Amino acid sequence: MQTVRNHITLIGNMGADAQITNFDNGGKVARFNLATNKYSSKSREEQAEWHRIFAWGNMAKFIESYGEKGKQLAIHGRLVNRTYMNKEGEQRKVTEVEVKHVIGL
Repeated sequence: MQTVRNHITLIGNMGADAQITNFDNGGKVARFNLATNKYSSKSREEQAEWHRIFAWGNMAKFIESYGEKGKQLAIHGRLVNRTYMNKEGEQRKVTEVEVKHVIGL
């Protein structure tokens, strides 16, 4: 039986300071957007691609202390697909990256 793996590695810049949520049990999560560059041969220029990122525990603590708008990070993690209800009660789907390892560059 073949094992399917879900891995993603991105190097990019934080679009804004991370949003930190602290939980009653002492845990925390950091959420932020990461911009990576995509080269367009048609227009011959780089274009930003945005990725939704989240990190738990020690990764969240590192991002809280090190990360800020414009900081370059290398992250390794996995893709997570989830569904949620927006304020209007409409169902939305989103793909995010859950950080497993992070390096500040």
